Amino acid sequence: MEKKKVVIIGGGNIAETVHVPYYQTAKEFEVVAIVGRNAARAQAFAEKHAIPRFYTDADKMYAAEKPDIVSVCTPNSFHYASVIKALENGCHVLCEKPPAISSAEAWDMHQAAKKYNKVLAYNFHNRFAEDVKIIREKAASGMLGDIYVTKVQALRRSGIPGWGYFTNKELQGGGPLIDIGVHMLDAAMYVLGFPAVKKVTAKQFQKIGTKKSSGSFGEWDPEKYEVEDSLFGFIELEGGHLLQIETSFALNIKEDSIMNAEFMGDQAGATLFPAHIYTDEGGELVTLYQKTKADQNCQLKSMAAFVNNCLGKEAMIADGEQGYVIQRIVEALYESAEKGESVSL
Repeated sequence: MEKKKVVIIGGGNIAETVHVPYYQTAKEFEVVAIVGRNAARAQAFAEKHAIPRFYTDADKMYAAEKPDIVSVCTPNSFHYASVIKALENGCHVLCEKPPAISSAEAWDMHQAAKKYNKVLAYNFHNRFAEDVKIIREKAASGMLGDIYVTKVQALRRSGIPGWGYFTNKELQGGGPLIDIGVHMLDAAMYVLGFPAVKKVTAKQFQKIGTKKSSGSFGEWDPEKYEVEDSLFGFIELEGGHLLQIETSFALNIKEDSIMNAEFMGDQAGATLFPAHIYTDEGGELVTLYQKTKADQNCQLKSMAAFVNNCLGKEAMIADGEQGYVIQRIVEALYESAEKGESVSL
C-alpha cells in the first residue's frame, strides 16, 4: 500500500513530541517535509527527526510535495491561513487547539472543510480519554440525572510558559483560557452533548505576569506580558443550566495544577480525571463508579481518530463545527471580560 504523505506546519514542541512520533510509527504514513518560518530552525528540525525536506514557503511545498495530510502546529494566529491553504490543496488537516483567533475564522475553516470534502479535526485530546467516554456514557444513560451545574478548572499556580509565544496576545489571542482552558471546556461540552449557549459573563485578571519573571515553566519578560493571568466565567446553557470555568497561568492556590471538570446532577455527581461518580445517601458519600487512574493515552487516541477518518474509517473527532462552538464561547468570554458586561450568543 502506498503511504500517505504527511507535512508538518510549524516545528514546535507539540510537533516534536506528538505529531511527528505518531506519524513515523504508523506504517500507513510518511512524513515528507516540515514547513517553518525560520529556515535554520526548520532545517534543524528536519535533520533531527529524519524528515527528508524542509520549506519556508508553503506554496512551494504544496507544489513539490502534494501531501495527503497536514498537521498544523503553529502559533494560534497562523492556524487559519495554514488550515485554509491545506484544505484548498486537497489535504486532510489536524490542527492544534484552539481552532483560530476568532470564531469567524473558525466558521470559515469549518465551511472550507465541507466545501473540499476533507477531514478537519482539532487536537482537543482530553476528550479522547477513557474517563471522558465513561462519564459521557453514564451521563447519557441518566445515572447523574439532570446535570444542572458543571465546573471546569484548568489552573496552574506558577505555570506561565517561558518558551514560545504564550505571553504574546497578538499571536496567541489570549492566555490560559485559549491555551489550557479550552481543553477542559471542550471535554465538558462533549460530555454534556454540546448544549446551546445562551449567555456568558467573565472577569479576567493580570496581577502576576507583569510583576514576576520566572516560574515553574521558565522565564519571561514581564514588560512584554500581554495576556491574562487568570479568567473566571459563567456560561449559561439551554434549560437554565450553568457551566462555570476557572483558568489560570498564575494564581496563588495551594495545588501546582488542577485540570478537571465536575458535573453536578440531581441524581449523582461526577469528576472526570480519574472518572468518579458518586451520590449522597443519608449524609454519606456513596461511590457508584470509580477509576483509580486517569487515562494517559489521550494524545495517541486523538491522533489515531484523525488518521482513521483520513483512511475512511469512522471515528469520533473534534470536528470543524464543534471547534467553531468552542471558539465562539472563548471569544464571548474574552469579550465579556473586556467589556465588563454579559454577552448573549
